[in-house]
Amino acid sequence: MSQHDNLQRFLFDGAPVRGALVRMDGAWQQVLARHDYPPAIRKVLGQMLAASALLAANLKFDGTLIMQLHGKGALRLAVAECTNERTVRATARYDAHIHDAPLAELLGEGGTCVLTLEPKDGEPWQGIVALEGDSIAAMLQHYMERSEQLDSRLILACDDQTAAGLLLQRLPDGHGDPEAWQHLTVLADTLRPDELLGLDAHDILHRLYHEEQVRVFEPEEVSFACNCSEERVGDMLKLLGGQEVAEVVLEQGSIEVGCEYCGQRYVFDEDEVNELFGMDVIEAVRDEQQRH
Repeated sequence: MSQHDNLQRFLFDGAPVRGALVRMDGAWQQVLARHDYPPAIRKVLGQMLAASALLAANLKFDGTLIMQLHGKGALRLAVAECTNERTVRATARYDAHIHDAPLAELLGEGGTCVLTLEPKDGEPWQGIVALEGDSIAAMLQHYMERSEQLDSRLILACDDQTAAGLLLQRLPDGHGDPEAWQHLTVLADTLRPDELLGLDAHDILHRLYHEEQVRVFEPEEVSFACNCSEERVGDMLKLLGGQEVAEVVLEQGSIEVGCEYCGQRYVFDEDEVNELFGMDVIEAVRDEQQRH
């Protein structure tokens, strides 16, 4: 296991509080290697990626947690995903002239944040996160406190090498001292960004909570992975419809689709498009064009 690509869950024996730390070096570098993101986008995506891993830490189902930011400003879309297997991926769409600015300014008026839980079996669930606070961490804290009635403290940081985060949550029905929450969060707030990015989980927990009884679980490896496939791209083409896909193939000789997450290219020629739609859709569209 990579020392610096893992998720570390922990629990306080003397207080009804659980926590998780995540640090991603290699996984974050895999995201950055696929796109030349400007600094403003790297900052947003790195924090989103760390947050998605932390929020997915306590999922009780097989599936994916997806965090999306939608905007009408310079930042059009930012997506970070984490699966129950601790694989992550992220992507963004943005204007070429984007510069570093507060999140609300980047998204513009009408920006939204959506959290989606997508189980492998069952219906997906979505929650709308209000754009409150001046950071992704503050926004998600407000959401967890209001929507899930779960007091939380979220600290996020990233640079060009590492994306990392710390999450504390007060358990509604727990053990130990119920008044310890404030003490533990005050200590968490002393953690500097350079410490969060530079120290491993063991050192951070010792730095913050060496006087507490902390139960540390087995660390879980985090890695970059993309679940795109020819079959998934084919399903997307089916949603576009045979007419539109066939017109592109007739004009260009094939239709090419690139994965926004990993950059993989998928090319479908005439025979593959006909097979995809279960009929000679290319010939039908060609005949229609000739008639007109």
